[in-house]
Order: sequence, then C-alpha cells, then structure tokens
Amino acid sequence: MEKETISAKYLIETNYPLDEAAEMMAGEQSCGTFVRVPGETDELRERAAARVTAIEELGLVSAPSLAGAKVKNAKAPIRRATVELEWPLANVGVNLPNLMATVAGNLFELGAFSGMKLLDIDIPISYSRYGGPQFGIRGTRALTAVHGRPVIGTIIKPSVGLSPQDTAQQVHELSEAGIDFIKDDELMGDAPSSPFDQRVERVMEVLNRYADKTGKKPMFAFNVSGDIDDMRRRHDTVLAMGGTCLMVSINHVGISGVVALRKHSQLPIHGHRNFWGALSRHECLGVDFKAYQKIWRVAGVDHLHTNGLRNKFCESDESVVASINACLAPLLGGHEVMPVVSSGQWAGQAVDTYRAVGSVDMMYLCGGGIMAHPQGIAAGIRSVRQGWEAALKGMTLADYAETHIELQQAMEMFG
Repeated sequence: MEKETISAKYLIETNYPLDEAAEMMAGEQSCGTFVRVPGETDELRERAAARVTAIEELGLVSAPSLAGAKVKNAKAPIRRATVELEWPLANVGVNLPNLMATVAGNLFELGAFSGMKLLDIDIPISYSRYGGPQFGIRGTRALTAVHGRPVIGTIIKPSVGLSPQDTAQQVHELSEAGIDFIKDDELMGDAPSSPFDQRVERVMEVLNRYADKTGKKPMFAFNVSGDIDDMRRRHDTVLAMGGTCLMVSINHVGISGVVALRKHSQLPIHGHRNFWGALSRHECLGVDFKAYQKIWRVAGVDHLHTNGLRNKFCESDESVVASINACLAPLLGGHEVMPVVSSGQWAGQAVDTYRAVGSVDMMYLCGGGIMAHPQGIAAGIRSVRQGWEAALKGMTLADYAETHIELQQAMEMFG
C-alpha cells in the first residue's frame, strides 16, 4: 500500500537563496529548529523531516511586500517563488487542527520571508474519516425541492435590530413570494433584541404554516454560532421546531467547533466565512481559498460562501470563479459542498456567472437585489429567476428582459 503523505504549496517572497529558504520552511514545520539538537538524530530526520519537493522561481520584486523580514544579503534580490513541501502522515495523524498547525503554523512569522501564502493542500484519504458534508449539494436540493437551477435566497435585512416578530413578518413575505432560502445575517445570533429561541419559534411558525399550505418549505439558516454546548442546544431547538438548516461563522467557532457541530447535527451546516478578508486579502500573506475550502469541507460544512461576480467587496471576478470551481471539484472521493454566491448580487450577474462556471449547483443569494426591487420582494425574486432562465437558455439579459418585465425593471434599477 502506498504510504500516505500530506503536501502543501506556498507562494514565498524572500531575500534568502530559494533552496535555503525552502529548507528553513521544512525544518520549522517538522523536526528542525534554528539549531541542531541532540535528539534530532539522522534516523529521526529520515523518518519525520518534511521534504522540499519543488521550487519554482517566479521573478523579482523591487521592495519587500511585508515589513519586518530579515535580510540575508543587502545586495541580493528579493525573489518570489512557489515551494512545495511534503510530510509523513505519521507526523500528524488524522487530526485537522494539527494538520493546520503543520501546513499553516509558524511559517507566516519566519524572519527570512517578506511574503508567505498557503496556496493549496493535498489531504490524504485517511481524512475521509471525518465524514465531511452530511448533506452537500444533493441533500440541500432535496430539502429545498429545487432542481435544475440555483437555490435562490436572501438575507434578513436590516441585519440587526429586528424583533423575532419583525423577522417572522419578513419571512412570511419572502416565503409567499416564492423564495427558496433565507438566512440570518452573521451579525444576528442570540441578541437581547432577538433571542434565538424566540426567533426560531416565530420564524418556524411561518415556514411550517407555509409548508402545510403548499408542500414546500423554504430553508432558513439560523445562526447558531457560539460555544460548542450552545451550538448543540441551538441545533436541537431548530430541529425540534422543524427547521432545516444551521448557519455558523466558521472562522470564529474554529475547526473543532465545526467538527463537534457536524457530529451532533441532523441538519445542513451553512458555513459563513466572515473574517475571510483578514486571511486572504494580501497577495503575499495568508491562505488561498483553494486550500481554505478543503479544510472546511473535511470538517463538515454543507454550504460555503465564495463571494459573487462584481461583488461589493475587494475580490476580483477571477478569484470568485476560481473559488466556486474549487468548491465543485471532487475531494477525498466525495465531500461535496454547495458554493454560496453572494455580495451585491442581483439578476444582472446570472448570465455571466453561468458562463464562467458552467454549473447551477450553487446558492445564489441576493439581499438588496431582491429586497430593493422597485416592484417589491416578489418581483425581485422573479427577476433573479428570470436572470437564470436567460442564462440557461443562452440568451442575453437584454433580450430576455424584452418579454420579462421584472427583469427589465431590475436592470433599470440596478444596472
């Protein structure tokens, strides 16, 4: 049987010789330190040392990207390169937190580097023992009864300040208008102005009544983020009330929090990535989404935010498309996760999103793009569906809008 390994790819920037810098990374993240110690025998190094498997120089930069880097030789150029490292699985075992400490630990602080970004991880098949997403794309489609197009959704707005009854009234309007999915804003948890249990009770009264009438229950993702015991209790509340989804701020509850929730949960977990910009915004620091999404898929989220085209944030369209495609790529023989396309979305990005990705396996969330439609919420939902109808028919928005008034009105409002 082939020996399992963990491997990772990095973008680095350094004034040091590239081979020396790469060996420094390997030593720091395995059995080495700044000086050879008595216990670091040749046998141990052979068994446990990380290996540098590839170095590719990318070019020179005129100045360091990050402050504080040490200079090997003032006259030496600052180079960028990709470096690939490999570790024996025996160094870590099947342990996601320790995996992350290995591939994304002290490397970011090493003085020899003025840039360090984790680009990708190859996770060994043994990590399939975590189970991964319990529902994923297929389970979410089954619960929402949406097939052949994206799951179209929105976010409760204003994000905070609404009472449970105010929230329920908004959910009533959205469900009657035909929405597929609604979620709490990540800022709304168990606030004094909207206690969690009361909000779930009021919202589920609306959704259960709508389901009894129509046979379709819109999915509502309640934000259960908190301490592990609190998340479990909130899950039980949602389940008992007939809810079909949980939302969690994955970066803040952490890997172990998501894993614990996944083990307990009988519902899909909607992974919100708020704080992502702090991990990714600098081109030479942090983590690329290609690596990031693999960790959360193994941990067990069923949906994962990716941003959307022409979003309100700083992320480029190219990066968004790569993120959506990363979510849709196979992992460990399964572990499917539904990408959540959001941020400044309305009907206007549907055609371009479909052209770029070639798939409808996503959630397409529009806040203002639905709520602020000039003819109201129902017209906003219809306009988004019409945008996706145009995409699937291979038509332009302008041509489809000629016979679809809600889309035309949305283009006049948002275009």
